[in-house]
Amino acid sequence: MLKHRHGGDIYSTAYRIDYSANINPLGTPARVTEAAQKSILECAHYPDVECRALKSAIAEKEHIKSESVLCGNGAAELIFAIVQAEKPKKALLLAPGFAEYEQALRSQGCEVAFYQLKKENGFQYETAYWDHLTEDLDMIFLCNPNNPTGLLIPREEILKILQICQEKQIRVVLDSCFIDFLEEKEDADYTGYLQEFPCLFILKAFTKIYAMAGLRLGYGMSSDTDLLLRMKEVIQPWSVSIPAQAAGIAALKEETFVEQSRDLVQKERRWLKKNLEDLHLWVCDSKANYLFFQGPEDLAQRAKEEGILIRDCSNYHGLTRGFYRIAVRTEEENKELIRVFQKILKQAERRN
Repeated sequence: MLKHRHGGDIYSTAYRIDYSANINPLGTPARVTEAAQKSILECAHYPDVECRALKSAIAEKEHIKSESVLCGNGAAELIFAIVQAEKPKKALLLAPGFAEYEQALRSQGCEVAFYQLKKENGFQYETAYWDHLTEDLDMIFLCNPNNPTGLLIPREEILKILQICQEKQIRVVLDSCFIDFLEEKEDADYTGYLQEFPCLFILKAFTKIYAMAGLRLGYGMSSDTDLLLRMKEVIQPWSVSIPAQAAGIAALKEETFVEQSRDLVQKERRWLKKNLEDLHLWVCDSKANYLFFQGPEDLAQRAKEEGILIRDCSNYHGLTRGFYRIAVRTEEENKELIRVFQKILKQAERRN
């Protein structure tokens, strides 16, 4: 029985700061919310079912043809759509990893195999993964940087995986939803390889970097236009609303905002990591806008009592109680988080 628990559940409990969802701490850009609000005046009409203006803006940003883009109601809809379109019989997932991959695969009766990353290796990617790319696989999912660890798979490894999967006709779903927060975004950008590897499907979303989680907007890219057509056939019409399309077009123009967000996140992530380590907590060497660490098994509950929500990662495959993920937020908020953690850990010491 799968447990689909996520971060960002702010509706079931009182809280002061939400560290459980990896959303841009600067919030939604003003011009994005203005575009969404203005578009409400058009809501007597159906949305453009083809998302033409949005796809054109995405294609220009990604330097690809608009025919290679498919928009959806968040990245989650596209994860389920590619599984419904492909109907894989067997798939391989890295663990720990995002739960929706497994949920989508099992919903179609797919056999799911796992390659378990190890704490003793810092949850880093291992080249032994190649040996698991067997002829009986139909699909693999890779998240880069990975969720929840925030680690990157080296470029030479990704390219080797793509070569193997192209030869063995294995579909590669590469989740790139967090790359805009990376210090060197180019380290994880593979849109330039779409033509070379038709097996590749790249997934991105407006959710995190533009803080548009409530608007639900994601997109996928592939040079396999037949795949995109089959995915479109399993997605309900008009799944991307008029406000979401308008907000997406406006968001793609926010280059300065993205740069400011990236700079803030990188600076604050380094500060947070050091201060967590100063509390004698084991912390993964994340490159993204969140940190994965190990602490007391009751830390999430104790933090919630202080009004701080953090992501309990015990429902990730291969993880146990005591593993957590926190977002990187503003300087003031991060200082408050560390203050709360210090208080909790000192109380735990006194009890022991």
